[in-house]
Amino acid sequence: MFTGIIEEIAEVINIERDKTNIHFDIKSLLVNELKVDQSISHNGVCLTVVSTDIDNKSYRVTAIDETLQKTNLGDLKVGSKINLERGAKLNARLDGHIVQGHVDQTATCIKAEENDGSWTYRFEYDSKQQNVTIEKGSITINGVSLTVVDSDISAFSVAIIPYTFEHTTFKYLQKGDKVNLEFDVIGKYVKRLMEVRAD
Repeated sequence: MFTGIIEEIAEVINIERDKTNIHFDIKSLLVNELKVDQSISHNGVCLTVVSTDIDNKSYRVTAIDETLQKTNLGDLKVGSKINLERGAKLNARLDGHIVQGHVDQTATCIKAEENDGSWTYRFEYDSKQQNVTIEKGSITINGVSLTVVDSDISAFSVAIIPYTFEHTTFKYLQKGDKVNLEFDVIGKYVKRLMEVRAD
């Protein structure tokens, strides 16, 4: 489990294809604190550390085909920047919201606008999957816990403060870019219960 509070902007330094899987080597300042089998959120995707290279300040994770199909990880290139977060500690404050690291679907950035000290981003997604947002509700975008400022059936906006802009990959995000979305887990359970009762 994660909280959506990003610890580091890391860099992809090597990509290796292996049948339908992709191995990513990630350069990170956290590598000395990592261990094999540890779960880390990469742009909101929970992946397992499979090896570490302390001398090269890097570690390796593997994404299988299903993960690549449902996320933007397949778009990563050598040099790409990604948001990292290690698993939440049970004795720590929950500064973001409950994030599972399981991406529901991707969205496209359709607006990126600076507003004299803050930034507004608008995203559009396929409503056929029936995921929903609500105003003032929580959403995870590329692993970042954010609050929805307005919501439509297939689109929503978020407002970014300067700290979040500087300490996440939002500062690299441009119109047309694809992002990972994880909708609020409580909302997903409520939606599912309503569907069951309606059957």
